[in-house]
Amino acid sequence: MARFRIGLLLALALLLAGCAGGGSGQPAEGPIRTASGFVCPAPQPRMEVTSRELNLFVWTEYIPEEMIECFQRVYGIRVNRDEYSANEEMYAKLRAGGANYDLVMPTDYFVGLMVRQGMLQRLDKSKLVALSYFDPNYLNLSFDPGNEYTVPYQAGTDAIIVNTDKVKEPVTAFADLWRPEFARRIVSVDDSRTVIGITLLTLGYDINTKDPAQLEEARVKLAQLIPNIKVFDSDSPKTALIGGDVDLGIVWTGEAALAHQENPAFEYIYPVEGPILWQDNWAIPVNAPHPDAAYAWLNYTLQPDLFWLTLRDFPYNNPHKAALEWARTNQPELYETYMGSPITNIPPEVLKRGHRVEDVGEATPLYDRIWTEVKGQ
Repeated sequence: MARFRIGLLLALALLLAGCAGGGSGQPAEGPIRTASGFVCPAPQPRMEVTSRELNLFVWTEYIPEEMIECFQRVYGIRVNRDEYSANEEMYAKLRAGGANYDLVMPTDYFVGLMVRQGMLQRLDKSKLVALSYFDPNYLNLSFDPGNEYTVPYQAGTDAIIVNTDKVKEPVTAFADLWRPEFARRIVSVDDSRTVIGITLLTLGYDINTKDPAQLEEARVKLAQLIPNIKVFDSDSPKTALIGGDVDLGIVWTGEAALAHQENPAFEYIYPVEGPILWQDNWAIPVNAPHPDAAYAWLNYTLQPDLFWLTLRDFPYNNPHKAALEWARTNQPELYETYMGSPITNIPPEVLKRGHRVEDVGEATPLYDRIWTEVKGQ
């Protein structure tokens, strides 16, 4: 369940920031450091902000703590963080009203839906220098032409992770996950469009099909996979893998990279059907109470000398060209690790085989019904 929290450490840091002059919104004397000793870069530019708090609704385990602490200390703005582990959870809470969030993180295929329903506000690009930092390949995508509503955060794939110490027979395809010997040995992200999409690929269908007959076939086949899945987990699927509770899984890029760092026996496999491609994005809800703080957050945390922390803490496919360039010069070992891994630096031929989930409009209830029925069996 999403939880609204300000860590004790961050609360203490904010108190210290106030004592140092940050509570006035002015920079403190001397270098500003986090509790870990990280030196916070100066904002470029420093924005005029009157709000004293910022409400984030974000994916779990996705934002470096030093990034949050630096923003709080530099601007004297308290960051309130609510977390979710599925786009559907985020969407339902915003749709229900009563949630005063300043920034949310929809994945690509949810952006169009939220825009059509008037849930996101158009960005004021005169207040947003951060768009210039990104690789053009991650901008102006079909879900948000011209980036009128969103700013990229991180991107990645959904593919297969295997503990090669435990699984000796080669796994090369999503279809292999249906093998009977994998009963109760799989962890899967709790993501309806990903798991249904994978099932559609094994049937030779488009992951965005709206055909009821094809979706019915997928429902039947997906029901056959459920006995193999021991746990659905979108908070930290790597935990079950590292702990030895499961031997393989359907996971995101960053979870695979972190599991591999923990144990090189974990291999990330791009299936022959092609991986699922996705991109998470920052967006400002239409009724955001602190938009000035939202723009300050975007410009500051997306600075190359701060955003590089995502390479260290949450190694997904990073669309931030300027942060990668900064890391190459200032954190060369981290940069080489990122560039040298086929998990984080996706091979071009894999990208060509990839599939991007899209908004399916009026077919959405069909997908929802499949997911509810199959998981409830």
